[in-house]
Amino acid sequence: MVREQLVPRGITDPRVLEAMGAVPRNVFVEDALQSQAYGDFPLPIGEGQTISQPYIVALMTQALQLKGHEKVLEIGTGCGYQSAILAHLCEKVYTVERIKNLHIKARRIFDRLTLLNIVCKIDDGTLGWPEYAPYDAIIVTAAGPHIPLPLLDQLADPGRLVIPVGDRISQDLLAVEKIDGVIARTCIEKVRFVSLIGNEGWGS
Repeated sequence: MVREQLVPRGITDPRVLEAMGAVPRNVFVEDALQSQAYGDFPLPIGEGQTISQPYIVALMTQALQLKGHEKVLEIGTGCGYQSAILAHLCEKVYTVERIKNLHIKARRIFDRLTLLNIVCKIDDGTLGWPEYAPYDAIIVTAAGPHIPLPLLDQLADPGRLVIPVGDRISQDLLAVEKIDGVIARTCIEKVRFVSLIGNEGWGS
């Protein structure tokens, strides 16, 4: 996966490549889909949600430019795969999931893999997690119509945020940087994500 899917497509951060090779993706995939766990495509995880293809996970992670000391907020725990990758690359991961069943499954996997630096809860992720703000980096794994203002408010200065923004069909994957109170946005790639549901996303 790392050699054939990630390196040829521009994933160059050695720490990201190491994490992608270290985290067993198959653990986060349903039994019936085990033969496809490392394929270059998203897979269903139940509840109308998906696990992103490995390349997109690596691309979003690389865009955060993590060095190891950061506190990271993830919006959309899903199956927990992105959380696990982040856990290998930063000091602490705070992850929010709105769907109870996914939250429970992910928590069990974190315990199984002894990923003790992940803290998770069930809530409206579009509102962030104010209790532990500010965050050095924020990653959003679902697409909204705009960047939720609470997330920008909870982003440290300097800080980086990666989020897909657009309509429900296609989006721009944005790398957002906050420096001295100024917000700069860069489009990394065209993508297609599940919808970001919540008060600051799509209503339902």
